[in-house]
Amino acid sequence: MAIEIERKFLVSGSGWREAGHAVVPMAQGYLNDLAALDAGAQKASVRVRIQDEAAFLNLKSGERGHSRQEFEYPVPVEDARALLALCVGGVIDKRRHLVHHAGKLWEVDEFLGNNAGLVVAEIELGHPDESFVLPPWAGREVTDDVRYYNLALASRPYSAWTEAERS
Repeated sequence: MAIEIERKFLVSGSGWREAGHAVVPMAQGYLNDLAALDAGAQKASVRVRIQDEAAFLNLKSGERGHSRQEFEYPVPVEDARALLALCVGGVIDKRRHLVHHAGKLWEVDEFLGNNAGLVVAEIELGHPDESFVLPPWAGREVTDDVRYYNLALASRPYSAWTEAERS
């Protein structure tokens, strides 16, 4: 069983762009939604993702916070395309920028489409108390804010948020 330990931060400015060393285009969707998890009808999100020329099926336990069970399996790209058509909510389009800072790999997700304007940085850690250095472009932490989960963004995209919700 794999445990994902992840912290998530809003991104301010564009300083991260110069530090990026790779960009991975992604399209992903969910076969269930946040309401199913909140109601207890399901205990994990089920995601399909196409990134570059590869595709994956991912299951992530429904706990809130920075530590969750995560399982990921490769699937044929054609199967992933068919699964994306079955997803609830919208498909999330984003570009993932890989950025090294202070010896750690950061994944900066630049959202497109209905989530355009949202940029979020994630760092995966080996254990919950692992220390790391925040880059100067990392803003407010949103690890525990469910609205920033991709699962939530598929159902209620950033473009639907009010100005108050964005600040």
